[in-house]
Amino acid sequence: MDKFIGLKELRENMEKYVKRVKKGEDLIVMRRSTPLFKISSVEDSEENWEEVIDFTKVKKGGVDIKDILSRI
Repeated sequence: MDKFIGLKELRENMEKYVKRVKKGEDLIVMRRSTPLFKISSVEDSEENWEEVIDFTKVKKGGVDIKDILSRI
């Protein structure tokens, strides 16, 4: 079930809404009666995530972002 909250309310009470999302609740953030975005738990949408590359397989502990950006 989606819950509607104002953008200002979200900014002022972020931790409260983080806890609600962690529990599986979806939130629709509004500004001036217009929906801006939806917040939902990553666990709920894992099927939408695709692993492109696991940098821990390239180098133990991962790869420094500066090294990656310097090669682009």
